[in-house]
Amino acid sequence: MFILEEGKYFWLLLIVPVLLFFYAILYLWKKRKQKQFAAPGMLQHLSPDRSWFKPALKFGLILLALASLAIALANPKIGTKMEMVTREGVDIVFAIDVSKSMEAEDVAPNRLEKSKQLVNQVLNNLASDRVGIIAYAGSAFPQLPITTDYSSARMFLQALNTDMVSSQGTAIGDAIELSKTYFNPQEPTSKVLVIISDGEDHLGEVTSVAKDAANEGIRIVTIGVGTPRGGPIPMKRGGVVQSYKKDQSGETVITRLEEQTLKDIAAATNGIYISGNVTAEVTENMTDFLGNLDKTEFESRQFAEYQSQFQWFLGLAILLLLVDIFLLERKTAWVKKLNLFNERRAVKK
Repeated sequence: MFILEEGKYFWLLLIVPVLLFFYAILYLWKKRKQKQFAAPGMLQHLSPDRSWFKPALKFGLILLALASLAIALANPKIGTKMEMVTREGVDIVFAIDVSKSMEAEDVAPNRLEKSKQLVNQVLNNLASDRVGIIAYAGSAFPQLPITTDYSSARMFLQALNTDMVSSQGTAIGDAIELSKTYFNPQEPTSKVLVIISDGEDHLGEVTSVAKDAANEGIRIVTIGVGTPRGGPIPMKRGGVVQSYKKDQSGETVITRLEEQTLKDIAAATNGIYISGNVTAEVTENMTDFLGNLDKTEFESRQFAEYQSQFQWFLGLAILLLLVDIFLLERKTAWVKKLNLFNERRAVKK
Protein backbone atom coordinates (compact mmCIF):
# COMPACT_ATOMS: atom_id res chain seq x y z
CA MET A 1 0.00 0.00 0.00
CA PHE A 2 1.34 3.40 -1.02
CA ILE A 3 0.27 6.67 0.62
CA LEU A 4 1.45 10.29 0.68
CA GLU A 5 1.71 11.80 4.14
CA GLU A 6 1.83 15.40 2.87
CA GLY A 7 0.20 15.28 -0.56
CA LYS A 8 -0.12 19.08 -0.72
CA TYR A 9 3.59 19.38 -1.51
CA PHE A 10 2.96 17.57 -4.80
CA TRP A 11 1.78 20.94 -6.10
CA LEU A 12 5.44 22.00 -6.09
CA LEU A 13 5.92 19.78 -9.13
CA LEU A 14 4.17 22.50 -11.14
CA ILE A 15 7.42 24.48 -10.85
CA VAL A 16 9.11 22.02 -13.24
CA PRO A 17 7.01 22.74 -16.39
CA VAL A 18 7.03 26.47 -15.59
CA LEU A 19 10.84 26.56 -15.42
CA LEU A 20 11.05 24.40 -18.55
CA PHE A 21 8.83 26.87 -20.40
CA PHE A 22 11.01 29.87 -19.44
CA TYR A 23 14.18 27.93 -20.28
CA ALA A 24 12.84 27.23 -23.77
CA ILE A 25 12.09 30.93 -24.27
CA LEU A 26 15.59 31.85 -23.02
CA TYR A 27 17.19 29.27 -25.32
CA LEU A 28 15.38 30.61 -28.41
CA TRP A 29 16.34 34.17 -27.45
CA LYS A 30 20.02 33.19 -27.13
CA LYS A 31 20.00 31.43 -30.50
CA ARG A 32 18.53 34.50 -32.17
CA LYS A 33 21.09 36.83 -30.57
CA GLN A 34 23.98 34.51 -31.49
CA LYS A 35 22.91 34.54 -35.12
CA GLN A 36 22.87 38.34 -35.05
CA PHE A 37 26.34 38.39 -33.49
CA ALA A 38 28.20 35.95 -35.76
CA ALA A 39 27.83 33.01 -38.11
CA PRO A 40 27.76 29.49 -36.53
CA GLY A 41 31.25 28.74 -37.84
CA MET A 42 32.66 31.92 -36.35
CA LEU A 43 31.03 31.17 -32.98
CA GLN A 44 32.76 27.78 -33.04
CA HIS A 45 36.12 29.51 -33.57
CA LEU A 46 35.45 32.03 -30.80
CA SER A 47 34.51 29.40 -28.21
CA PRO A 48 35.90 26.05 -29.37
CA ASP A 49 35.68 24.43 -25.94
CA ARG A 50 32.11 25.43 -25.18
CA SER A 51 29.65 22.53 -25.10
CA TRP A 52 26.25 23.14 -26.61
CA PHE A 53 24.77 20.11 -24.84
CA LYS A 54 25.97 20.44 -21.24
CA PRO A 55 24.00 23.59 -20.31
CA ALA A 56 20.77 21.76 -21.19
CA LEU A 57 21.98 18.71 -19.26
CA LYS A 58 22.77 20.82 -16.19
CA PHE A 59 19.36 22.45 -16.33
CA GLY A 60 17.74 19.02 -16.66
CA LEU A 61 19.59 17.86 -13.54
CA ILE A 62 18.27 20.85 -11.59
CA LEU A 63 14.71 20.12 -12.70
CA LEU A 64 15.03 16.48 -11.65
CA ALA A 65 16.48 17.58 -8.31
CA LEU A 66 13.55 19.95 -7.70
CA ALA A 67 11.08 17.19 -8.60
CA SER A 68 12.82 14.81 -6.20
CA LEU A 69 12.69 17.41 -3.42
CA ALA A 70 8.95 17.91 -3.97
CA ILE A 71 8.34 14.17 -3.72
CA ALA A 72 10.53 13.99 -0.61
CA LEU A 73 8.45 16.74 1.03
CA ALA A 74 5.27 14.78 0.22
CA ASN A 75 6.86 11.89 2.17
CA PRO A 76 5.66 8.78 0.31
CA LYS A 77 5.11 5.81 2.61
CA ILE A 78 4.83 2.11 1.83
CA GLY A 79 2.91 -0.34 3.98
CA THR A 80 5.19 -3.27 4.65
CA LYS A 81 2.92 -5.54 6.62
CA MET A 82 -0.70 -6.70 6.54
CA GLU A 83 -2.37 -7.51 9.81
CA MET A 84 -5.84 -8.43 11.05
CA VAL A 85 -7.33 -5.71 13.23
CA THR A 86 -10.36 -6.07 15.47
CA ARG A 87 -12.49 -2.95 15.42
CA GLU A 88 -15.66 -1.84 17.13
CA GLY A 89 -17.92 0.53 15.29
CA VAL A 90 -20.87 1.30 13.04
CA ASP A 91 -21.43 0.83 9.30
CA ILE A 92 -22.09 4.24 7.71
CA VAL A 93 -23.00 4.89 4.07
CA PHE A 94 -22.92 8.47 2.75
CA ALA A 95 -25.39 9.12 -0.10
CA ILE A 96 -24.48 12.44 -1.71
CA ASP A 97 -26.73 14.36 -4.09
CA VAL A 98 -24.82 15.31 -7.27
CA SER A 99 -27.73 16.79 -9.25
CA LYS A 100 -27.27 20.13 -11.01
CA SER A 101 -29.18 21.96 -8.26
CA MET A 102 -26.23 21.17 -5.97
CA GLU A 103 -24.18 23.73 -7.93
CA ALA A 104 -26.30 26.57 -6.51
CA GLU A 105 -24.18 29.01 -4.53
CA ASP A 106 -26.65 29.99 -1.81
CA VAL A 107 -24.12 28.36 0.55
CA ALA A 108 -20.40 28.90 0.00
CA PRO A 109 -18.70 27.82 -2.15
CA ASN A 110 -21.68 25.80 -3.47
CA ARG A 111 -23.95 23.07 -2.19
CA LEU A 112 -21.90 20.14 -3.48
CA GLU A 113 -18.58 21.47 -2.18
CA LYS A 114 -20.25 22.20 1.15
CA SER A 115 -21.50 18.59 1.22
CA LYS A 116 -17.97 17.33 0.66
CA GLN A 117 -16.69 19.52 3.50
CA LEU A 118 -19.34 18.13 5.84
CA VAL A 119 -18.50 14.51 5.03
CA ASN A 120 -14.79 15.23 5.45
CA GLN A 121 -15.39 16.66 8.91
CA VAL A 122 -17.53 13.67 9.89
CA LEU A 123 -14.76 11.34 8.69
CA ASN A 124 -12.27 13.25 10.83
CA ASN A 125 -14.36 12.45 13.90
CA LEU A 126 -14.69 8.72 13.17
CA ALA A 127 -12.35 6.21 14.77
CA SER A 128 -13.09 2.63 13.77
CA ASP A 129 -16.37 2.79 11.88
CA ARG A 130 -16.72 1.44 8.35
CA VAL A 131 -17.85 3.85 5.64
CA GLY A 132 -19.15 3.70 2.07
CA ILE A 133 -20.15 6.31 -0.54
CA ILE A 134 -23.06 6.53 -3.00
CA ALA A 135 -23.61 9.28 -5.58
CA TYR A 136 -27.08 9.95 -6.93
CA ALA A 137 -29.07 12.35 -9.06
CA GLY A 138 -31.78 10.93 -11.36
CA SER A 139 -30.40 7.51 -10.43
CA ALA A 140 -27.96 6.18 -7.84
CA PHE A 141 -24.48 4.72 -8.43
CA PRO A 142 -22.09 3.03 -6.01
CA GLN A 143 -18.77 4.84 -5.52
CA LEU A 144 -17.00 3.19 -2.59
CA PRO A 145 -17.99 -0.07 -0.87
CA ILE A 146 -17.92 -0.42 2.91
CA THR A 147 -14.33 0.02 4.08
CA THR A 148 -12.19 1.26 6.95
CA ASP A 149 -9.86 3.05 4.54
CA TYR A 150 -10.71 6.69 5.18
CA SER A 151 -8.00 7.86 2.76
CA SER A 152 -9.78 6.11 -0.10
CA ALA A 153 -13.08 7.56 1.10
CA ARG A 154 -11.66 11.09 0.90
CA MET A 155 -10.25 10.41 -2.57
CA PHE A 156 -13.61 9.19 -3.93
CA LEU A 157 -15.35 12.05 -2.16
CA GLN A 158 -13.25 14.69 -3.89
CA ALA A 159 -13.94 13.09 -7.28
CA LEU A 160 -17.70 13.66 -7.00
CA ASN A 161 -19.14 16.19 -9.47
CA THR A 162 -22.47 17.06 -11.07
CA ASP A 163 -21.44 15.65 -14.48
CA MET A 164 -20.94 12.06 -13.30
CA VAL A 165 -24.65 11.18 -13.50
CA SER A 166 -26.32 11.98 -16.81
CA SER A 167 -29.95 11.60 -15.64
CA GLN A 168 -31.06 14.59 -13.61
CA GLY A 169 -33.43 14.71 -10.65
CA THR A 170 -33.08 13.67 -7.03
CA ALA A 171 -33.75 9.93 -6.77
CA ILE A 172 -33.42 9.63 -3.01
CA GLY A 173 -35.43 6.40 -3.12
CA ASP A 174 -32.87 4.81 -5.47
CA ALA A 175 -30.07 5.84 -3.10
CA ILE A 176 -31.87 4.21 -0.16
CA GLU A 177 -32.46 1.00 -2.14
CA LEU A 178 -28.80 0.90 -3.24
CA SER A 179 -27.59 1.42 0.33
CA LYS A 180 -29.26 -1.87 1.34
CA THR A 181 -26.70 -3.74 -0.78
CA TYR A 182 -23.86 -2.10 1.17
CA PHE A 183 -24.86 -3.59 4.51
CA ASN A 184 -24.31 -7.26 5.31
CA PRO A 185 -27.59 -8.66 6.71
CA GLN A 186 -25.61 -11.47 8.37
CA GLU A 187 -23.67 -9.01 10.54
CA PRO A 188 -25.45 -7.49 13.54
CA THR A 189 -23.79 -4.10 13.04
CA SER A 190 -25.62 -0.81 13.51
CA LYS A 191 -26.44 0.46 10.02
CA VAL A 192 -26.63 4.18 9.25
CA LEU A 193 -27.40 5.87 5.93
CA VAL A 194 -26.47 9.56 5.77
CA ILE A 195 -28.32 11.37 2.95
CA ILE A 196 -26.91 14.77 2.02
CA SER A 197 -29.14 16.75 -0.32
CA ASP A 198 -31.18 19.88 -0.93
CA GLY A 199 -34.25 17.64 -1.06
CA GLU A 200 -35.59 19.36 -4.17
CA ASP A 201 -37.15 17.58 -7.17
CA HIS A 202 -37.15 14.23 -5.40
CA LEU A 203 -38.50 11.43 -7.58
CA GLY A 204 -41.13 8.96 -6.36
CA GLU A 205 -42.52 8.18 -2.92
CA VAL A 206 -39.50 8.00 -0.63
CA THR A 207 -41.22 7.67 2.75
CA SER A 208 -42.35 4.10 2.05
CA VAL A 209 -38.86 3.20 0.80
CA ALA A 210 -37.41 4.65 4.00
CA LYS A 211 -39.79 2.57 6.11
CA ASP A 212 -38.67 -0.59 4.26
CA ALA A 213 -35.07 0.34 5.07
CA ALA A 214 -36.03 0.80 8.73
CA ASN A 215 -37.47 -2.72 8.75
CA GLU A 216 -34.02 -3.96 7.72
CA GLY A 217 -32.38 -2.14 10.64
CA ILE A 218 -31.18 0.91 8.71
CA ARG A 219 -31.46 4.31 10.36
CA ILE A 220 -31.30 7.36 8.16
CA VAL A 221 -29.71 10.71 8.98
CA THR A 222 -30.59 13.46 6.52
CA ILE A 223 -28.51 16.60 6.13
CA GLY A 224 -30.05 19.55 4.30
CA VAL A 225 -27.64 21.69 2.27
CA GLY A 226 -28.92 25.00 0.92
CA THR A 227 -31.25 27.74 2.08
CA PRO A 228 -35.04 28.13 1.91
CA ARG A 229 -34.46 31.37 0.01
CA GLY A 230 -32.46 29.41 -2.58
CA GLY A 231 -30.40 30.54 -5.53
CA PRO A 232 -30.03 30.16 -9.32
CA ILE A 233 -28.35 27.14 -10.91
CA PRO A 234 -25.21 28.24 -12.78
CA MET A 235 -24.51 26.79 -16.23
CA LYS A 236 -20.75 26.45 -16.49
CA ARG A 237 -18.29 25.76 -19.28
CA GLY A 238 -14.69 25.11 -18.36
CA GLY A 239 -15.46 26.09 -14.79
CA VAL A 240 -16.71 29.54 -15.85
CA VAL A 241 -20.35 30.57 -15.38
CA GLN A 242 -21.90 31.23 -18.80
CA SER A 243 -25.52 31.74 -17.72
CA TYR A 244 -28.15 30.47 -15.30
CA LYS A 245 -30.69 27.72 -15.86
CA LYS A 246 -34.04 28.98 -17.14
CA ASP A 247 -37.47 27.40 -17.39
CA GLN A 248 -39.62 27.10 -20.52
CA SER A 249 -40.90 30.64 -20.11
CA GLY A 250 -37.38 32.03 -19.97
CA GLU A 251 -37.42 32.79 -16.26
CA THR A 252 -34.36 32.00 -14.14
CA VAL A 253 -34.90 28.84 -12.10
CA ILE A 254 -34.47 29.28 -8.36
CA THR A 255 -33.63 26.09 -6.45
CA ARG A 256 -34.55 25.98 -2.76
CA LEU A 257 -33.86 23.69 0.17
CA GLU A 258 -36.84 21.38 0.80
CA GLU A 259 -36.36 20.49 4.46
CA GLN A 260 -39.71 18.78 5.00
CA THR A 261 -38.90 15.94 2.60
CA LEU A 262 -35.64 15.24 4.39
CA LYS A 263 -37.29 15.46 7.81
CA ASP A 264 -39.96 12.94 6.77
CA ILE A 265 -37.34 10.46 5.56
CA ALA A 266 -35.39 10.70 8.84
CA ALA A 267 -38.53 10.38 10.96
CA ALA A 268 -39.62 7.23 9.10
CA THR A 269 -36.49 5.40 10.28
CA ASN A 270 -36.14 6.86 13.78
CA GLY A 271 -33.25 8.95 12.49
CA ILE A 272 -32.55 12.66 12.70
CA TYR A 273 -32.52 15.66 10.39
CA ILE A 274 -29.56 18.07 10.58
CA SER A 275 -29.24 21.48 8.95
CA GLY A 276 -25.99 21.53 7.00
CA ASN A 277 -25.37 25.28 7.15
CA VAL A 278 -23.05 25.14 10.18
CA THR A 279 -20.32 22.50 9.90
CA ALA A 280 -19.64 22.36 13.66
CA GLU A 281 -23.29 21.59 14.38
CA VAL A 282 -23.31 18.78 11.82
CA THR A 283 -20.25 17.07 13.28
CA GLU A 284 -21.55 17.52 16.84
CA ASN A 285 -24.98 16.07 16.04
CA MET A 286 -23.47 13.20 14.06
CA THR A 287 -21.06 12.37 16.90
CA ASP A 288 -23.89 12.35 19.43
CA PHE A 289 -26.12 10.23 17.19
CA LEU A 290 -23.42 7.65 16.44
CA GLY A 291 -22.36 7.61 20.10
CA ASN A 292 -25.80 6.38 21.12
CA LEU A 293 -25.73 3.42 18.73
CA ASP A 294 -24.59 -0.06 19.66
CA LYS A 295 -21.06 -0.79 18.49
CA THR A 296 -20.22 -4.16 16.97
CA GLU A 297 -16.84 -5.85 16.79
CA PHE A 298 -15.62 -6.80 13.34
CA GLU A 299 -12.31 -7.78 11.80
CA SER A 300 -10.57 -6.15 8.90
CA ARG A 301 -7.22 -6.54 7.19
CA GLN A 302 -5.14 -3.43 6.78
CA PHE A 303 -1.60 -2.33 6.15
CA ALA A 304 0.50 -1.56 9.19
CA GLU A 305 4.06 -0.37 9.81
CA TYR A 306 4.17 2.26 7.08
CA GLN A 307 7.76 3.23 6.35
CA SER A 308 8.77 6.64 5.01
CA GLN A 309 10.59 6.66 1.67
CA PHE A 310 11.44 10.39 1.51
CA GLN A 311 15.13 9.75 2.18
CA TRP A 312 15.60 8.08 -1.22
CA PHE A 313 14.25 11.11 -3.07
CA LEU A 314 16.15 13.52 -0.83
CA GLY A 315 19.37 11.60 -1.47
CA LEU A 316 18.69 11.59 -5.23
CA ALA A 317 18.12 15.37 -5.17
CA ILE A 318 21.41 15.97 -3.35
CA LEU A 319 23.26 13.67 -5.76
CA LEU A 320 21.82 15.44 -8.81
CA LEU A 321 22.78 18.86 -7.39
CA LEU A 322 26.34 17.66 -6.72
CA VAL A 323 26.62 16.34 -10.28
CA ASP A 324 25.35 19.69 -11.54
CA ILE A 325 27.95 21.57 -9.50
CA PHE A 326 30.90 19.52 -10.74
CA LEU A 327 29.67 19.28 -14.33
CA LEU A 328 31.40 22.04 -16.29
CA GLU A 329 29.85 23.67 -19.34
CA ARG A 330 32.94 23.21 -21.52
CA LYS A 331 33.53 20.11 -23.59
CA THR A 332 34.95 17.04 -21.92
CA ALA A 333 38.40 16.24 -23.29
CA TRP A 334 37.82 12.57 -24.19
CA VAL A 335 34.43 13.33 -25.72
CA LYS A 336 36.03 16.08 -27.76
CA LYS A 337 38.58 13.59 -29.15
CA LEU A 338 35.80 11.31 -30.32
CA ASN A 339 34.49 14.10 -32.55
CA LEU A 340 31.00 12.56 -32.39
CA PHE A 341 29.37 15.37 -34.32
CA ASN A 342 32.14 15.84 -36.88
CA GLU A 343 32.89 19.24 -35.41
CA ARG A 344 36.48 19.49 -36.73
CA ARG A 345 35.42 19.09 -40.32
CA ALA A 346 32.71 21.71 -39.80
CA VAL A 347 35.28 24.12 -38.39
CA LYS A 348 37.60 23.70 -41.43
CA LYS A 349 34.81 24.67 -43.72
